[in-house]
Amino acid sequence: MSTFIRFGKYLEGKGLITADAIISARLLQRGNNRKIGKLARDKGWLTEDDILRILVIQEETGGKFGDIAIREKYLTNEQVQELLKIQSDSYMYFGEALVRIGVIADEEVKRQLQEYDRFIAEAGT
Repeated sequence: MSTFIRFGKYLEGKGLITADAIISARLLQRGNNRKIGKLARDKGWLTEDDILRILVIQEETGGKFGDIAIREKYLTNEQVQELLKIQSDSYMYFGEALVRIGVIADEEVKRQLQEYDRFIAEAGT
């Protein structure tokens, strides 16, 4: 039996957040954490058809979107690197989303992440 649980369920189990808070935070993350294809479309580098073609290849091969886009000559390596930087700079972690929606304080998230990491490490041994 797997002992892995996601951080949100861990916090919910401790009574620190609700299931609704998990959903709200995940929705905020999804709205904020944009995929490389959408970023490239916004820059005018890919069309919707280009994105769909790359996604089909990705489904078939399991490869990374950026690697496929480069290999199939939709994007250059430099463009993919720029997109990855944009994606990384704007990425929102789940704990950050919880703080932004106001269900838990930043310091509490940090404390709980440390406890969660210990919990996962102990469960794995």
